[in-house]
Amino acid sequence: MTTSIRQPEPALAYASCYMYSDSLDPPFWTRYFGVEPDSAFMKGQRFKTPSGRMSRVPGRTGVWRYSSRDRLHADDLDPHISFLISSLALPRPELPALLRSKDVRMVISCFWYHELGELHQAVVGADLRKIIEISGGVIDIDECGPD
Repeated sequence: MTTSIRQPEPALAYASCYMYSDSLDPPFWTRYFGVEPDSAFMKGQRFKTPSGRMSRVPGRTGVWRYSSRDRLHADDLDPHISFLISSLALPRPELPALLRSKDVRMVISCFWYHELGELHQAVVGADLRKIIEISGGVIDIDECGPD
């Protein structure tokens, strides 16, 4: 008799906080937020791809990324965005000015898969959206459903 361990179903949603800038200093953002990023590199550096291999070409801009993907299992976006808000201690009153002074763009990039048969606008709670906006960030949602 063979036994198999059933792997949990992958979550249908996740969110990542990206910091982008041609002059990005990844160690600064790691110290600032107090969390280890999933990926961080400066413009012109080769970087580890999601598959774990080194990129063939250097990064076109600097990137710092912290994600809920391997840290939280939930099928809706709000828990993932709440996780990022909590982990990064948002809102921070000084963050919008800091982003401007360092010419950094903060994007909360979300992925949401649904089986509604057609694309529906993913809804993010107004309170969560407000926290991201007053922190100087924007929310970008990549949504997909069945073919």
